[in-house]
Formats: sequence, C-alpha cells, structure tokens
Amino acid sequence: MTVIVQITPEIGPGTGVGAVAHHLEQEWTRLGLDVRHFSLSEAGGEWLPRPGGGVRGRLALIARVVWFSTVGTRRARAYLRAHPEQLSVCHNDVVAGDVYVNHGIVQAAMKARGHYRLRMLRNPLHLFTTTRDRLRYSRRGSHRVVVNLVSAEEALLRQSYPRLAIPTVVIGNGVDIERFRPPTPEERSEARASLGRSSDERVVLFIGNEFGRKGLPVLVEAMAGLDDRTHLHVVGGTPDLVAQASSSAAAAGLADRVHFDGPHADPRPWLHAADVLVMPSAYESFGLVVLEALASGVPVVATPTGCVPDLVADGVNGAVVEATPAAVVRGLVAVLDADAAELARHARATAEEHSWSRVARRYLDLLGEVRGVDPLGEMRAVDPLAATRPVSNGSRQ
Repeated sequence: MTVIVQITPEIGPGTGVGAVAHHLEQEWTRLGLDVRHFSLSEAGGEWLPRPGGGVRGRLALIARVVWFSTVGTRRARAYLRAHPEQLSVCHNDVVAGDVYVNHGIVQAAMKARGHYRLRMLRNPLHLFTTTRDRLRYSRRGSHRVVVNLVSAEEALLRQSYPRLAIPTVVIGNGVDIERFRPPTPEERSEARASLGRSSDERVVLFIGNEFGRKGLPVLVEAMAGLDDRTHLHVVGGTPDLVAQASSSAAAAGLADRVHFDGPHADPRPWLHAADVLVMPSAYESFGLVVLEALASGVPVVATPTGCVPDLVADGVNGAVVEATPAAVVRGLVAVLDADAAELARHARATAEEHSWSRVARRYLDLLGEVRGVDPLGEMRAVDPLAATRPVSNGSRQ
C-alpha cells in the first residue's frame, strides 16, 4: 500500500495550514492510501506552549517555528531516509519532503502592508523565516517540487527568491463541499437568532486571525458608511487584537454594530447567518475562507489577492474591490442590494469546481510524476531525469 507522510506542525480542521493537510488526508484515506503525520510532536516539540496573545504568545510562536524548522528538519530527514518508499508532502517550516507547499511569502506580506524594512527588522521571526526559505529555495535537493496555490504567488516566489532552484507548479486549495453547503431556511434562521440578528438586519462577516493584514480596520471604517441595520460579526483574533479592534470600533461610534465573537474552529454557524463575507486583505497566499464562503452560498467582497481573482466575479458571486473604505462600501452595497438567491447559486457553483477530492487527485498525480510511481497502482517506468527537470511551468491549475 502506498504511504504518504505529511509534514506540518499541526493537523486538523480549523488550524489554517493544518486544515489543508487534514482535508488532503481525508481524501487520500478514502482512496485507500495510508496517510501518516510528521508534526511538532514527532519533532520532539510537544512540550512547547501554544501561541496566544501578548509577548508570551509571540515568544511561543517563535519557539515553535524555530524548533520545527531546525530540530524538525533534522528529524524529518532522518525519518525519510529510514522510509525511502514513503511519499512526502511538507506544508510548513521543515526543509524536507518531496513536495513543498508554499502557503505564504513573508516578504510579500510585509511589502503589501507597507513600511517593509521596519516590519522585517522589528520581528526576528520574519528574519529567521526569510533566511530559512532562502536556503530552502536555493538548494535543489531541499524538495523535488514547490506547489504554489495561485499563479500570482508563483510569480511572487520567483521575485522574492531569484535564485529559485526547484521546479514549481500551481495547485489551488480545495473546499469540503459536503461540509460547507448553503443552509436550509431553518438553519439560517437559527444561526441568525444565535447571533441576535433579526430577519431584516444584514450580516457582514469577517473571518481571520491577523486583523491588520486581512484588512479589518478598513472594513470597520467602511461600516460607518452603511445603514444601521447592517452589522459586522468578526470571527477570530487573539484577546489582544480583539481588545484593540473593539476599542477602535467603539471610538468610531460602531460598538452596537461591530461584534467580536472570538476564534472558533467551525465557522459554519456564522456562514449560515451571513449575507456577505468581506476580506479586504493586503496579502493572501490563497484565502481558504473565500472558498468556504462560496460553498456555503455566501457572496464575497474582497481585494484581488490570493484566490480572489480566480474565483470572485463582480456581480456574479460577489465583488472585487480596492482596499479602501469607500471601495468596500461600494462593493457591499452592490452585493447586498443584488438578488441574494442568484448570488448564492453562482457562489455554490464556483465552489463545486474546487472540491478537495479534485485537489487531492492533482497532488497524487504530482507525487507520481516526481517519484516515478503510481500512488494508486504499481510502479511505473521511471525516467531518471524526471525528478531533476521542471514538472511544469506553472500551468497546472
């Protein structure tokens, strides 16, 4: 039986990058493959505290990233040497594995937010990760191929690391179209009631943990330009971020219409209640929540970052806007005043083209190409140059 090991600090729904690994594992397991983990526990870092708010939380994050990047790399390489028959996909930090999935580029994120040098210098983790990834991408033996989630990210990768020595392809993320689906009328009524929203009020939804990069301040400012029956619900954020954003909303006179619901592993109750999801991000490597919203029949108003240019069409399933309060207001008004049923139908249709089952098959095809095997069958004839030449020029979607 084919064995695939996924290398990621953590794995499970609602864990960001770990959720991608979780969905791939589910699909591969359904196909009869043996899927295993190499996580922070296997790297001996289970004793490290989980990140949270404040200085202590930031230090915990630094410790986990550095540990998994250094000790994790050494132990993962030893594991893979001991199990050469296993196919491997690395999602974060560790510099080992057949396939490396690029879930984001620190330099691109900081440049998109402005004050690039200051942001890089004041955060030692940014300097560490860029140094680590410079070594990752400049050494052909680090990985056999790099997966970028969107074509724009592939271009940014080549700009950020001009000495890129590893072949690259593009495979987007997917969405669980069975788990994320449009709610029934009863589910929608129940979800809205749980948030304290009446049938004639409009629910704008924001989901994300990095308020600044994902544009929450822009969205809060935009709320001042919408009528009093429009409410914003914010899902995510550390206690420090929530406290700061809540104070800003109150200072703007929006305390009664901007609601901070905290982090939740399952966003479906909020998606069931929402009229629109807004994501005015400065930078996204993909933006999985966009697909989750579309699958739930929720139109999306977002900036043209990550997967948005490929998935969101003005007037069809949402609106693509600039990262300014005025532009966000215009996008929201256009979506909220449009035919809700028609938007929901198109949103769902878009998501159905990006199911995790399709994405998982693409990864299997890629693993087969770079290792000269058929993960669902027998060994196929191996081209001795297959693992050293580019798999594609980024055209794999």
